Amino acid sequence: MTGIHILIADDEKEIRELLKTYLERETYMADTAHNGEEALRLAEERTYSLIVLDLMMPKVDGIEVCRRLRQTSNVPILMLTAKDQEVDKLVGLSIGADDYITKPFSIHEVIARIKAHLRRYKVLGSENNENSENGPVAEKALTSGGLKLDLKTFTLYKDGEEIALTAKEFELLKFFMTHPEQVFTKTQIFRQVWNSDYLEDDNTVMVHIRKLRKKIEEDPSEPKRIVTVWGIGYKFAGERI
Repeated sequence: MTGIHILIADDEKEIRELLKTYLERETYMADTAHNGEEALRLAEERTYSLIVLDLMMPKVDGIEVCRRLRQTSNVPILMLTAKDQEVDKLVGLSIGADDYITKPFSIHEVIARIKAHLRRYKVLGSENNENSENGPVAEKALTSGGLKLDLKTFTLYKDGEEIALTAKEFELLKFFMTHPEQVFTKTQIFRQVWNSDYLEDDNTVMVHIRKLRKKIEEDPSEPKRIVTVWGIGYKFAGERI
């Protein structure tokens, strides 16, 4: 076994068993929960590398589970949604979910997304642990106009004050800060940050940028750091702050 634990929370038994079977084929260890209350209990008892979370669950729904998890954890969260749950989908992303998959889904697409998130999370950790005596010294922090992104502790400081980021917000800000003044389309951002070419729509990128702006901009309605380049995409205006 890889030592990677994944939690699958969904009230549909067939989905839980299908995902568990395929994840265990990939040598991951998978626990299952049939409602939000059980998911929260399991998340308290064990540290997971990733959580697959259905939006519509009994007792405690997926949005509330995500909100509570984000109070104490930056674990990657992949949400499962139905096609008619667009509003809930956006709410889920806005409170800290890293990605979503629409039902009915391809099991191979879900597994690919899970692998991509685990790979990105692992790469971030390995990059920040390269400061051994025999290895290369990695850059410890990125700074720009009062922002300091600590790459070792996964922590953001704004004018000296610590700002909590989700795992995906951290990756998104790191990408922008390492490419100042470069303009990227939503598809390019998704490909680089989510490590996938499959962009179902651009809401994923837009919601994460909106959420990140609330944390780093003085006035999110008139952003000066993550700037919209109309008709193209976004850029990080690091040199203008």
